[in-house]
Amino acid sequence: MSASLLEIVDLGDGEIVLQRAEGDSEPLVTIRFSDESRIYLMDNGLEVAKAMIQAGIQAAAAIAEQNEAEASSHTDSARTLH
Repeated sequence: MSASLLEIVDLGDGEIVLQRAEGDSEPLVTIRFSDESRIYLMDNGLEVAKAMIQAGIQAAAAIAEQNEAEASSHTDSARTLH
């Protein structure tokens, strides 16, 4: 994936998207809050969406690090998954 500037945009209809700042490509992430959720969140939907996106990026980075570590220490011995 090439480096590009990303932006989080509230579309105003309960949908918040993460998209590239330049161009009109399809959103990378779409978060849609139901009417009930929007009432519960009051005016904080955008902040909740930002936290969700940040948590997702951090989780993806941690998984990538774990996969790298496993690949570099991979041996031919049997492995057990619990």
